[in-house]
Amino acid sequence: MMAGIGQNKAQEAKTIVIDDSVKTTIDEQLPTAIARQIPDSVVITDSMATALNEEVSLLVDSTLKKQEKPKKDKSLWMPSPQRALWLALVIPGGGQIYNRKYWKLPIVYGGFIGCLYAMNWNNTMYKDYSQAYLDLTDNDPNTQSYNQFLHLGAKITDQNKKRYEDIFRKRKDRFRRYRDLSFFILCGVYALSVIDAYVDAELSVFDISKDLSLKVEPTILNNHSSSNPLDNSSVGLQCSLKF
Repeated sequence: MMAGIGQNKAQEAKTIVIDDSVKTTIDEQLPTAIARQIPDSVVITDSMATALNEEVSLLVDSTLKKQEKPKKDKSLWMPSPQRALWLALVIPGGGQIYNRKYWKLPIVYGGFIGCLYAMNWNNTMYKDYSQAYLDLTDNDPNTQSYNQFLHLGAKITDQNKKRYEDIFRKRKDRFRRYRDLSFFILCGVYALSVIDAYVDAELSVFDISKDLSLKVEPTILNNHSSSNPLDNSSVGLQCSLKF
């Protein structure tokens, strides 16, 4: 009789009051729609409490797994060829930065700086020799900028004036040609940087398999030597290289 009474008491329902701290934890861990459905007090038995705890644990674990963002593997990052092309067109060296080929930046910027320096220096020399040539040919004794190009102790006289005119004319033409050539080389460096950025990004997404094999298999060759299909075909070997 006493055992029966103890069994009945064990099976009696218990009222569990959910306090504010537990309610806050439920609101944080579970979605809002599910948390609102949980009342402030729940009447459950011991077996129901155990089952409820298991269900809540599984639900919380599945919810947290869905909310976790997958980590990106930087080793598998593949650049976009179109984006690399546009960045290289807008910003010199931008395509190399986007492709993460930073070791190419000194080459690219070194080429730009070298061409700009050569273009500026040749343009300065062209202007100086052009002015010296004009001062030499204008027959004005007050304009003598050409003296800065003469050797120490050398003077221009009527006997050697024609020779110096020819020298100054050739030099100003040469420096003008070098200035224009520096500009075209600058354009070439810019074009090469754009092409390099696009090709580099294109090769990054190109599938290169490590399996390098040669496959030989029999095949039927069509000689097109006769209208008869039997006489027109012959048996041979076909080689295919996989890389």
